[in-house]
Amino acid sequence: MEFTSGFLLSLSLCLDIGVANIAMITLAMQRGYFQGFCLGLGTCVGDLVYAVLALAGMTVLLQYETVRWVLWIGGSALLVYFAAKMIYSAIHHSAVLAEAGEVDSGSPRKEFFRGIFLAMSSPSAILWFAAVGGTLIARSGGGDLLSSGLFLSGFFCAGLAWVVGLCFAATQGGKLLGDKLLRYSYLTSAAIFCYFAVYVILSGYQEFIVGAAVAEMPGL
Repeated sequence: MEFTSGFLLSLSLCLDIGVANIAMITLAMQRGYFQGFCLGLGTCVGDLVYAVLALAGMTVLLQYETVRWVLWIGGSALLVYFAAKMIYSAIHHSAVLAEAGEVDSGSPRKEFFRGIFLAMSSPSAILWFAAVGGTLIARSGGGDLLSSGLFLSGFFCAGLAWVVGLCFAATQGGKLLGDKLLRYSYLTSAAIFCYFAVYVILSGYQEFIVGAAVAEMPGL
């Protein structure tokens, strides 16, 4: 379960089309698969750093019930917002690859570090790991080393699989496929966000509402 949760969480982040993914698509189409892959690998590392920090921080913070309440409410709202945003983007989709601009020439090492910078400088990524990532960790209840390792393994594997597939599609398909790929990514991302939103809302309701009601009933 931890591996699957980490895999889907990372996949939902990958499918949230932003600057890093657009740069990866453009770079792969203009300069080849390997250059795009190096940049994508850097974004995987940057996201993994945030995931590790989120896991480490939430171990302490989740001891407080108030924090768990805030993460449940805030994370649920944010997940619903992201799902609605992806649905809106799919409906009102327009080609954005032409607006990505010229890609600077650079070595694979330079593209790798540029990918790390793109991933870690994104305000939405920081907000995601602070709210949604923490909420999902709270709902899963895993806190030992094994569960954390499985979660991070799934997280990294999903990001790596996304990079491999996206760069291959961009290299082989060109701009037309890239534009269609964006639309399908929005729809898939919306479905994953909806799944996590339902999961977090229901599990939080079971813990905070139903659990509190049972605890207050006399004789139980």
